[in-house]
Amino acid sequence: MLTQENRALLSDIADLNQLKSELNQLPAVDVGDYIVELPPERRAIAFRLLRKDQATDVFEYLPSEVQEELINSMHGTQVCQIVESMRPDDRAELFDELPAGVVKRLLQQLSPTERQATATILGYPEGTAGRVMTTEYVRLRQGLTVEEAIRKIRLTDQDKETIYYAYVTDNNRKLVQVVSLRQLLFSLPNVLIQDIASDRVLKARTEMPQEEVAQLMKRYDLLAVPVVDREDRLVGIVTIDDVVDILEEEATEDIQKLAGVSGGDEAALSAPHVTIRKRLPWLMGNIVLYVGAASAIAPFQKTIALVPVLAVIMPILSNASGNVAIQALSVTVRGLGVGEVTPDDTLQILRKEVLAGLGTAVGLGLSLSLLSLIWSPPDERWVALVAGTVMAINVFIAASLGTVLPMGLKRLNLDPALISGPLLTTLLDAVGFLTFLTLISIALQVFK
Repeated sequence: MLTQENRALLSDIADLNQLKSELNQLPAVDVGDYIVELPPERRAIAFRLLRKDQATDVFEYLPSEVQEELINSMHGTQVCQIVESMRPDDRAELFDELPAGVVKRLLQQLSPTERQATATILGYPEGTAGRVMTTEYVRLRQGLTVEEAIRKIRLTDQDKETIYYAYVTDNNRKLVQVVSLRQLLFSLPNVLIQDIASDRVLKARTEMPQEEVAQLMKRYDLLAVPVVDREDRLVGIVTIDDVVDILEEEATEDIQKLAGVSGGDEAALSAPHVTIRKRLPWLMGNIVLYVGAASAIAPFQKTIALVPVLAVIMPILSNASGNVAIQALSVTVRGLGVGEVTPDDTLQILRKEVLAGLGTAVGLGLSLSLLSLIWSPPDERWVALVAGTVMAINVFIAASLGTVLPMGLKRLNLDPALISGPLLTTLLDAVGFLTFLTLISIALQVFK
């Protein structure tokens, strides 16, 4: 990993030949980090110092906005060489971020083989196995011996993304078996591969959601999984590095959606206008939602004037129930995201949340009652009873909704993270304030 000290040393090198030597000795991912942190006017200079093979590897690690910036600053021939050398799945990911005109131009400059591979991947919907797969895999025909298979891999499959698994197909490219490199190396040369290969092939369909592919590979500890079309023909593979990216992407999306960030894909170093674009719409919408919560309070202004301690108690009531809802929501969305639970487990999870919610409700209700007794004047200590009761009810509702709502969305094949924390807490605030102030108004009539 490139430390801050090493970054400073690289930045202090004035001799371009020395910098070229240093950069070409570093791992591609570290060079990518170094280039990203350079001022825009120096990125192209540093990138041009890289060897051709190093430049291709580094380019794949750069953020999409930096990739586009370099493409615009480099000569067309150099751009074409780099894009041609990229792996099909990485190239397709790059094309997703570039303007349509640039993509069309780059596609025309690719070799027919690479153009076809890229077009195949781009033809599948985003977020599916077909879109994240690579077309670089080891394919073996039925009938080969172990010796012939190893010779074929050695001569024609050097540049494939992974050789740990080889996929056995029939004459129509239908996937029938899978054999590992270990099995090939430790078998006798004249043995037929169909006799040592496994008939139990775990595979993904091109239309399978990418998160399901990641869960499949995680569950069975696979380094790669084959992807087949509707006719069971082998069209690509998804490798473990793709799965790491998928899991990070899905986790980032869920976390940001829970916080109300539009799209769920804002980077920490995004430009200010990107941050505004992704956050402001939800914040403006949240103000509209909070008008509902405020409207629940508005009719009770005279009640609050008669019992001023309510202004101290209400923020605690709002904050506690909101936090309980977000806790339940986060745990449920995470469980759904990693495949730990399914909508079929709704009753079991709800039972757990109800029991935990009861304990939490009693604890928080008693705490608010105690605080209300301390803050209330002697003739208004009855407020503590109402405050504690409403706190307990609201906390119990919060724990239940934080579980049921995302489960319901998942059952409808919608993203559970659509139920964001701010949305749920605003809803609970409106219900809690309305219940609390209504009971206080009734109690005022009874006690006074």
